[in-house]
Amino acid sequence: QVQLVESGGGLVQAGGSLTLSCAASGRTFSSYTMAWFRQAPGKEREFVAAIHWSGGSTYYTDPVKGRFSISRDNAKNTVSLQMNSLKAEDTAVYYCGARSGWAPISRDYSYEYWGQGTQVTVSS
Repeated sequence: QVQLVESGGGLVQAGGSLTLSCAASGRTFSSYTMAWFRQAPGKEREFVAAIHWSGGSTYYTDPVKGRFSISRDNAKNTVSLQMNSLKAEDTAVYYCGARSGWAPISRDYSYEYWGQGTQVTVSS
């Protein structure tokens, strides 16, 4: 069992930066693939980024490549999403997810655990 709690969301101007954090409980955190998804109003939840349990592999959706960076600290049971050069279209509720295995990493149905989400609003 893994419980996830996101933090770090807020209101930022376009071009600004935010860092989201996800704190996980459970001794098996280091064995899970961790990911960030987001859901904008009126849209389906979409994949943003994922990181392998070892931290050795990461994967990003094309719209955030070069702007966002996912990382994890298995000693602290945390995963972070550094978001730079934010755009209005990045506005959404951001969710942290955890799953066993790796593929398919971009499908939300494959994730076993979810946090409650944190709101990110980018003003243009």
